[in-house]
Amino acid sequence: MIVPVILSGGSGTRLWPVSRLRHPKQLASLIGEDTLIQATARRLTELDNASDPIVLCNEHHVDAIKEQLSEIGVSPRFIVEPLGRNTAPAAAAAAIAAGDEALLLVLPSDHVIADTDALYRTIETGVGFAEAGHLVTFGIVPDRPETGYGYIRKGPQTGAAFSIDRFVEKPDTATAAAYLKTDDYLWNSGMFLFRANAFTDALDRHAPEMAAAMAGVMIASELDGSVLRLDEETFSACPADSIDYAVMEHVANGIVIPLDAGWNDVGSWDAIWNLSAKDDRGNVTDGDVALEDVTNSIVRAQDRLVAVVGLEDIVVVETGDAVLVTSKDRAQDVKKIVDRLRGTERSEL
Repeated sequence: MIVPVILSGGSGTRLWPVSRLRHPKQLASLIGEDTLIQATARRLTELDNASDPIVLCNEHHVDAIKEQLSEIGVSPRFIVEPLGRNTAPAAAAAAIAAGDEALLLVLPSDHVIADTDALYRTIETGVGFAEAGHLVTFGIVPDRPETGYGYIRKGPQTGAAFSIDRFVEKPDTATAAAYLKTDDYLWNSGMFLFRANAFTDALDRHAPEMAAAMAGVMIASELDGSVLRLDEETFSACPADSIDYAVMEHVANGIVIPLDAGWNDVGSWDAIWNLSAKDDRGNVTDGDVALEDVTNSIVRAQDRLVAVVGLEDIVVVETGDAVLVTSKDRAQDVKKIVDRLRGTERSEL
């Protein structure tokens, strides 16, 4: 039985002002009618031999996620984090809760995958490796020199999988272009498949302080029906790190399987533009919008009319308390505005 684990702790700062700390991007409908977490959970309902998911999130989002997933007939279990500690402690909590022999499919809550059949085939390939004790990650076959993603450099091949030579941080444009000219690099998707005890054993060896801390957290935590709330005092003392750097970089049994399934992490407004249906001028609109001589832009209106004249390659997003205007090629820099709002404790955060 595959136990999907949906990581829903992110805040999606580059998609402000729709994505907020109390209502992050995974709870919003940004591509199609489903919210991103609904789309993730809906994909899993078609996966063979999969249980209802475990969702990792914070207390503020439990009720909203429960309601959204109920609407599509999914009844998750929850592990509630009192604060963020990155993905490795989250995966450890899920592994301990699911039991040693469970196959955990760890997925972010906010990705778009166009070709679900390709996803299912690739997961099926990964199951054999995971059952044999490997720690599997899925690397996205790149189609452009992307600077917004981390990369995985492939090592020697075994069947459909490759050993992991190394993880690479987000590159600059020239480096990303050089990667694309070779067949050696995949985008780091943040998706994993492994047997629970294979992961906890690796954590014991390579991050023993984290492993010991999480064992204590799980003993101290309280289960309320389908909701396990992690103990704040012990969890706050746990080291913070990602699955990549706490475990995958160090193990000999880690592998990467290429995934070519129309994947996108929906990380910024230009990504939303790329993924959305466009009019004959290349515009993506939502809400009460009036355009005159506007091309290749995205304009969203939530509470009032938004009119744009004579511009191209721009993003305009209006909500009840904030308006964002940027060029598409600076969409990654929205995070800098969010950082500034955080520094001044603005309510719009």
